[in-house]
Amino acid sequence: MQKIEDKLAQKKFQNEWHKLRVNLLHTASWLKNEVADFLAPYGITQPQFNILRIVRGHHPEPLSTLQIRERMIDRMSDTSRMVERLVKKSLLRKEPCTHDKRLVNIYITEAGLSLLFLIDQKMPQLDAVTQGLDEAEAQLLNALLDKLRVEGEVPFG
Repeated sequence: MQKIEDKLAQKKFQNEWHKLRVNLLHTASWLKNEVADFLAPYGITQPQFNILRIVRGHHPEPLSTLQIRERMIDRMSDTSRMVERLVKKSLLRKEPCTHDKRLVNIYITEAGLSLLFLIDQKMPQLDAVTQGLDEAEAQLLNALLDKLRVEGEVPFG
């Protein structure tokens, strides 16, 4: 097991919380790269995959881009631009909203559903990336991360 101090050749941190921030950021970057490598053969990015899964989860009903953005892992993503790319790949389709002309309804296509089905079949390969932890450790880490997010919300101002 390689500690963060060794991985980054940084022997001293200001305190354990500083070390935790660095460790979380480094680990998130590593995991993001693993997911990108996993999705590359399918020609989609992690945010695009996230959008497809969100829209599939609401299928057969449509979602607006605002609803999609609210459910995304990275809410800073340019949802409209990514939806457009997925429409060009025929994985999503857009239709004007009949009761509000300012909105566009987003639907997943059969091609989008088929792609997600293929990816779902390979998901154990992606799960293997985090299986250095056993199930109890994964549950504990999930609980700790949930606690960190909820109790760590500090307004900066």
